[in-house]
Amino acid sequence: MSKKRGKKYLDIIKQYDFSKVYSPEEALNLVLKTNTAKFTETVEIAIKLGVDPRHADQQVRGTVILPNGTGKELKILVITQGENEAKAQAAGADYVGADEYIEKIKNGWFEFDLVIATPDMMPKLGRLGKILGTKGLMPNPKSGTVTTDVAKTVEEFKKGKLAFKIDKLGSLHAPLGKANFEENKVVENFKAFLKEVIRLKPTSSKGQYLRTIALSLTMGPGVKIDPILAQKFIEE
Repeated sequence: MSKKRGKKYLDIIKQYDFSKVYSPEEALNLVLKTNTAKFTETVEIAIKLGVDPRHADQQVRGTVILPNGTGKELKILVITQGENEAKAQAAGADYVGADEYIEKIKNGWFEFDLVIATPDMMPKLGRLGKILGTKGLMPNPKSGTVTTDVAKTVEEFKKGKLAFKIDKLGSLHAPLGKANFEENKVVENFKAFLKEVIRLKPTSSKGQYLRTIALSLTMGPGVKIDPILAQKFIEE
């Protein structure tokens, strides 16, 4: 049975031409003006890449600092000890500690969005691999969440640093801001994210790298963007 859609959603899709592939400017404008939810929706991007994620040399994973942040206030947990605890707290971390937080996580505590750890803590965190890994919360050097400079790392993620990686289908999904952002701010975030994804293209990836790109709001349909126009757009 097909899902019954509300009147607002049906009114929104009347503005879309699903047979069309839009330019980035058209897509961004269309998505932002169709915000009708009772909460502030997130602007989301989905990119299908021409890679085979089954191969280690075709993994696409990295970080990018979005110029205008994501609009979400991250709750950051830092697993560390000694003098790094004070540094993490001063930088704005929400929770800082070691064994006590590892024990809390074992018991089902997840009142955080991101875990940052110093290298000396990774052997202890490794025992939580199944718990944190399934939720995408395990610290990793490639995502910038295993670090010796906890202060700088906390500050960057608080300001809008975003960690991303492809899923099993070779797709990337990321937030680019909120529906109440000014359009130029979402444009800047879009360009920063796409530039970094392109920069990370694996040398072993053959053929078309950017297969499909789509923008959407949390509760809205996806708007397809022409990958060729998208590449030109970020170079402007």
